Amino acid sequence: MTVPIKLEQKPRSARLERLLRPRSLAIIGGREAAETIRQCRRLGYDGAIWPVHPSKKTVEGLPCYRSIDDLPAAPDAAFVGVNRNLTLEIVQALAKKGAGGAVCYASGFKEAEGEVANGTAQQQALVRAAGEMPILGPNCYGFINYLDGALLWPDQHGGQREARGVAILTQSSNIAINLTMQQRGLPISYLLTAGNQAQTGLSELASAALDDPRVSALGLHIEGIDDIAAFEAMMSKARTKNIPVVVLKLGKSETARQLALSHTASLAGSDALFDAFFRRLGTARLHSLPAFLETLKLLHVHGPLPGSDICSMSCSGGEASLMADAAERRAVSFRPLQERERQRVKATLGEMVTVANPLDYHTFIWGDAGALTATFSAMMGCGFDLSMLVLDFPRQDRCRTEDWDATLRAITAAARSTGSRAAVVASMPENLPEAVARSLIADGVAPLSGIEETLTAVEAAAFIGQSYTGTTPAPLCLAGAETTPIASRDAGVKVIDEADAKARLRAFGLATPDARLVSTPQAAAAAAAEIGFPVVLKAVGEHLAHKTELGAVKLNLGDRGAVIDAAESLAPLGGRFLVERMITDAVAELILGVNRDQQFGLHLVIGVGGVLVELLKDSRILLLPTSTREIREAILSLTAAPLLNGFRGKPAADIDAAVEATLAVAHFAEANADALMELDINPLMLRAKNQGALVADALIRVAGEENDV
Repeated sequence: MTVPIKLEQKPRSARLERLLRPRSLAIIGGREAAETIRQCRRLGYDGAIWPVHPSKKTVEGLPCYRSIDDLPAAPDAAFVGVNRNLTLEIVQALAKKGAGGAVCYASGFKEAEGEVANGTAQQQALVRAAGEMPILGPNCYGFINYLDGALLWPDQHGGQREARGVAILTQSSNIAINLTMQQRGLPISYLLTAGNQAQTGLSELASAALDDPRVSALGLHIEGIDDIAAFEAMMSKARTKNIPVVVLKLGKSETARQLALSHTASLAGSDALFDAFFRRLGTARLHSLPAFLETLKLLHVHGPLPGSDICSMSCSGGEASLMADAAERRAVSFRPLQERERQRVKATLGEMVTVANPLDYHTFIWGDAGALTATFSAMMGCGFDLSMLVLDFPRQDRCRTEDWDATLRAITAAARSTGSRAAVVASMPENLPEAVARSLIADGVAPLSGIEETLTAVEAAAFIGQSYTGTTPAPLCLAGAETTPIASRDAGVKVIDEADAKARLRAFGLATPDARLVSTPQAAAAAAAEIGFPVVLKAVGEHLAHKTELGAVKLNLGDRGAVIDAAESLAPLGGRFLVERMITDAVAELILGVNRDQQFGLHLVIGVGGVLVELLKDSRILLLPTSTREIREAILSLTAAPLLNGFRGKPAADIDAAVEATLAVAHFAEANADALMELDINPLMLRAKNQGALVADALIRVAGEENDV
């Protein structure tokens, strides 16, 4: 759980202030150190630079110091570009000197444990050597501060000084270099690499970037999360500052899913949990580097969008169609114009143009900046969340661009006069020159490349905007998340049988069919007569997880003889029988489950239930704690949701009852968080609207008999 920060304490990220925004640098090493100095000079760093080398008199024309002890003062930041053994000695000396922090460039630590026998021990020794002094890495390229020209970066890069920009944090040094080489006009304020995160994790590093008011947005290109609670705290800071955060999370493979006893676990892979986590926090997850960059660009210029109503303008019907088609199955809307809006736009174009959204304004006003401004202003004055102009530039080495320049003047003038958010969209990245992109940003217009990437960016910016205006999510229920390793989850696990599981769930308000637990076929027949036919007969036992597959369920038994015959056939599977009233009026089935993840703790799974659950895989995941609103949204977002609302004349299901049942399951899980490993309700039978929902089957697994729920 997140620990509140005491008022008298500085935020932990404040300890990185000297390291990330240094006024003095110590550069230790040979070739990489020299390159670091060259890059600092290239960006005009005006602080002190102190090379350190045991034998050289100068490095890049600067006087060289023989050791850390010889430095004139404690440096704010240090680049340690020496081998892994010497790195420990240098880091210890820097810490003793009172340095503000260090980048540890060397590899051969924990990341190389398979090749270097003492890699992990070496990394632990490095952390001890650093003490309270912050370090990045090891196995880390360092960082670039484009705002102040401070680089602890031993290589080329493609960036330049900026007054304001997005901060990017990546766990891949090579991708970091690639990101600096983008020619899309994206201004980068910080480029940060985390390396092995031996001491300073990505959450703390990201939080430190948020402390700089010149950071407009934060982009994370990551493989995993170092600390769930720290990441939640970082995102809380981002929400408070209204700084949008986007994530490009690696690792979507289905093979990462954990195998477990119940259906629930087979649905809840780790990647789906990351999706749920990011969605909960209002972080937009992206799936490609181009979409990542374009989204950051849109957020840099306009910040989170208040909604996803958009318009598109182009002088080509083909481009208008491309935009319309790309919006299909996306959470964006080309809202139709109202009649008064249509007439206002029409007045600027003439009779031969059909006014719609997306708008093809034809070529009648092409090159006429005044006429274009009037049309753009009329369209943008309709109150869209983002107004887009599709415009691909010609090759500047072979073609004239005067008419395109006039179009740009028109869109910027229209944006100023209407106060609207505007974007210029090139269908192909190479058709939006970097100089044009940077000029548009300076004029407050977002330059975007690629139609698909643009609409992905709009979706992400709108999602963040809507999330940030909502209630800040509560910290996750992480009880026991790190204390029960998944690899050993079956050791000492107790399975609670269906009858007992249902009794425990009823205590939390869940409804179950009328039932009797009996021990003989004759008692089963008597119980069935008391309940009323038809009935369901089930064998009961801890080993009977999936009764359908084992043939341990007999349905629609209509008389005493059928019950006795069924009980006798089930007797070899267990010594007890559960007799239940047959549910004959269900209109839909859901699966409700709870599973435990070593990193995220307990989480809910909601999906289409019954015997086809694993085949359809129509499910949603919610992390705990959750709310009625989140549960309802999850249920209604299922692919099969139309079936719940009534389909082709069939009655609608009692969705309110499904929401209440799911919330009860969540409360049960939170109340038993220390012991609960898994809960599986499949199916939850939904009756018609206002008729309720019943738990037809349930399984509970707990971590050891001594931790019984």
